[in-house]
Amino acid sequence: MEALFLLSGVTVLEVIQRSTEFLTRKGVDSPRLQVELLLAHVLKMARMKLYLNFDRVLKEPELENLRALVMRRAEREPLQHIVGSTSFCGFEFQVNRNVLIPRPETELLAERAWKFLEGRESATALDFGTGSGCLAITIALKSPTATVHAVDVSEAALAVARENSLRLGAGERVVFHSGDGFSAVPGDLKFDVLVSNPPYIASAEIPTLEPEVRDFDPMLALDGGADGLDFYRRLAREGRARVKAGGKLMIELGAGQHDDVSSLFTNEGWTVEAVEKDYAGIERILIARPGV
Repeated sequence: MEALFLLSGVTVLEVIQRSTEFLTRKGVDSPRLQVELLLAHVLKMARMKLYLNFDRVLKEPELENLRALVMRRAEREPLQHIVGSTSFCGFEFQVNRNVLIPRPETELLAERAWKFLEGRESATALDFGTGSGCLAITIALKSPTATVHAVDVSEAALAVARENSLRLGAGERVVFHSGDGFSAVPGDLKFDVLVSNPPYIASAEIPTLEPEVRDFDPMLALDGGADGLDFYRRLAREGRARVKAGGKLMIELGAGQHDDVSSLFTNEGWTVEAVEKDYAGIERILIARPGV
């Protein structure tokens, strides 16, 4: 692999420029932003403060650290894994290779859920396939009177989610369940809102994904079966019995899946109330209620 040469005695601006050129050659998206975020992480300062320190000469340990991080990014390791965390709805979540990196569009799903719970006494929510815990924990933090349950089949993912819940102060209001879907959640529990960002990539499409996703996100969080709809079928079939009267199901969709997923839920006795678009204009969130 082409090496990144950053000589001693270089300034913050020179490091940004040279590293940006390097990541550009490696095909990394938004290379300057990536470099600035990595450098801000190394220098332990806000990214915008770099602009006030362009003439600062980096110390050798700082330069060595940055070289190593930029090389990892050039190998397409996600920035979030390199720095160890990512922002979601204003909260900082720890992430690693055991969990899906939270995406901006999933923030819309979290917001719909916590707004739906506003004003409800002793509300309950279930996050089906919690991963990093970003949905469950955010809903709990934004809905102080709610109890949120979160289930995942991956013990490694749950370890990350529990740590995030503890660190962010969600406390005992997030209850984690280890196991395969609804069977891991006590059968007498019903919920005001059921949320999920399930695996929705068709198996054959996974090799075509960007390296940051294909090689670093856990396969359990990506593979939705032959047509990408396996988990929607399960949610449609099994989820109706877990939603209270007057409650809602809110799920994230893959691009172009809204018609097929809507049909799945309608055929299982749900009423699809809305399909909402994300920031890019893609139909991304389906909202439904049990019954017709």
